Amino acid sequence: MQTRKLGYSDLHLTTIGLGTWAMGGGDWKFGWGPQDDQASIKAVHAALDQGINWIDTAAIYGHGHAEEVVAKAIKGIRDSVIIATKCGRVWEGDSREIGKSLKADSIRQEVESSLQRLNIDVIDLYQIHWPEPDEEIEEGWSALSELIREGKIRYGGVSNFSVEQLKRAQAIHPIASLQPPYSMLRREIEEGIVAYCRENQIGIVAYSPMQAGLLTGKFTKERSANLPESDWRSRNPMFNEPQLSVNLQAIDQLREIADARGISLAQLSLAWVLRLEEMTSAIVGARKPQQIEETAQAGDIQLTPTEIDGIEEILAWRTSMVQE
Repeated sequence: MQTRKLGYSDLHLTTIGLGTWAMGGGDWKFGWGPQDDQASIKAVHAALDQGINWIDTAAIYGHGHAEEVVAKAIKGIRDSVIIATKCGRVWEGDSREIGKSLKADSIRQEVESSLQRLNIDVIDLYQIHWPEPDEEIEEGWSALSELIREGKIRYGGVSNFSVEQLKRAQAIHPIASLQPPYSMLRREIEEGIVAYCRENQIGIVAYSPMQAGLLTGKFTKERSANLPESDWRSRNPMFNEPQLSVNLQAIDQLREIADARGISLAQLSLAWVLRLEEMTSAIVGARKPQQIEETAQAGDIQLTPTEIDGIEEILAWRTSMVQE
């Protein structure tokens, strides 16, 4: 699988990265429902076997559980894997409530806890998960720059930041990467963020490039209606009416383009995200090995201008219908 250089850093990421949000399980506020740890570990190993060289996780996924699962999966092979995790979302004990803190002391405590859970000596890419509280961005980013100098982390990145928030952090210390949501159904970053990252050597790694599974083509109205309450998607507008019907119609049209190319809808969705030269990598979640074995192949697919134009027509139709 090809790699792309992450911003100004010396990290070269495969164009597909493994995401571990679902591996946190369902016993927390934004879980994906029950998840078997052994299946998660097998999915990690399958990703590495497919040539993927980096894993994205976060302390908040399962309140530390996803990081612990990653630690088990990379035991003995840590040097061959780039590890990215995140800070800024905190919790107390067994509480399901999630707090927000970018205070320096809080981040220092978080990085030590993540190092311990991951069982590693240094974090390759440490990211502020959300720019909240907004008034603590400068303190939090300054803390990350100090942790870089101390050797606890190699590079610092951010997630879900606006252009203005990126500028505030960039004035303190160079940003290696931005992790925003980006998919055929969520294109907000095209309006300013992509250009700013290009101009400032900030790599972009997209999360939810398949829109939390919606763009795999495996969702139906029945499946969406039967999502367990522990699955955050059951409360997401894209998985509920009136948006769901429009999204499924658009997906049926997109599937025709994928079928004509001889690839899956998931692979088409990922190749579309990676069409941007500013896009370093797309993060793909997996709950079992078979899922990542399919999506990993998208890292080397290049869409033709005709295919991209066809996709744009469908997405324009979908946008007009959602706005009505």
